[in-house]
Amino acid sequence: MRIGMSIGLGQDWRESVKTAQIAEELGVEFLSTGEAWGASAIPWLAVVAANTSKVTIGTNILNVFSRSPAAIAQEFATMEQISGGRMALGLGSSGEYVIEHFHGVPFKKPLRRLREYIEIFDMLIAGQPLNYEGEIFTLKRDFRLNYERPRTKVPVYVAAITPASIRQTGAIADGILPIHWPKQHFETLRGELRAGAKEAGRPADQPFTIAPYTKVSILDGSSEDEALWHEGRRLLQYYINRMGVFYWQMLERNGFADEVAKSKAAWAARDAEGSIAAISDDMVRACQVIGSIDEVREQLKERATLGADLQILYSPAGDSKAVGKWLESVLR
Repeated sequence: MRIGMSIGLGQDWRESVKTAQIAEELGVEFLSTGEAWGASAIPWLAVVAANTSKVTIGTNILNVFSRSPAAIAQEFATMEQISGGRMALGLGSSGEYVIEHFHGVPFKKPLRRLREYIEIFDMLIAGQPLNYEGEIFTLKRDFRLNYERPRTKVPVYVAAITPASIRQTGAIADGILPIHWPKQHFETLRGELRAGAKEAGRPADQPFTIAPYTKVSILDGSSEDEALWHEGRRLLQYYINRMGVFYWQMLERNGFADEVAKSKAAWAARDAEGSIAAISDDMVRACQVIGSIDEVREQLKERATLGADLQILYSPAGDSKAVGKWLESVLR
């Protein structure tokens, strides 16, 4: 069972560094953070790289509109040197509202843009001369990215949930970062990645890392348990009703059409609590990890058996000691 953790800058970056170091000591193998419309991930990950020695460090995710592919490659070149070759690039398209109304960039051809970013990034990290003819980028002057390379390949993971994006991920990337993906369909996801790889002429045994974001809620029999169930439902309800069409369509395709329909109907009727209540216990258990500490450990193992190669846990609130104690209990 391989475990990663999403770790942000926090209120005190020094305390967050301690959290990263404790996680590394406990065997967490991947530390990551994202951006959305928050602070930049890059400076923070450079700090994490400089204060750890073996854990893999990555983004979850960078969008492919607010930086050029060469700018991302330059940033990762620096972090590769700082970390000694321990970086992983997580990319995604983000969404129309964030791209157009936070970054002020037209949200056009996101799928094609992802492909070209990855292809250009791979060329630059490999040290190849940059001659590229795409639909979006035309680059012809033989530029190379010059730096002292610990290696010539940085793994690239894509936040993909639509069928077309999953197939493309199989064609061009090394792994996938699904969110709210039901555990019983991890191997279905792997099959789609392999189909995309086959279409692209990649090897039949092309390895992929399936690295789902994983919300963990530990129940202790107290009055707080119902609040944790409510939060688990609320998170799924939010993605179904307030994060565009892709998430609810994915959940609908993967066996939860009834819950999706009821949640959307209640939301349309301005019944927020009814929209949350429409999310079944089975749906929460399929997409998250929830139960007593013993049940949580067993569920994480089950998800690994079902095909989750690297489970990226959301970091709980608290200082480094509290997070370390929580992690130790989960990983025991």
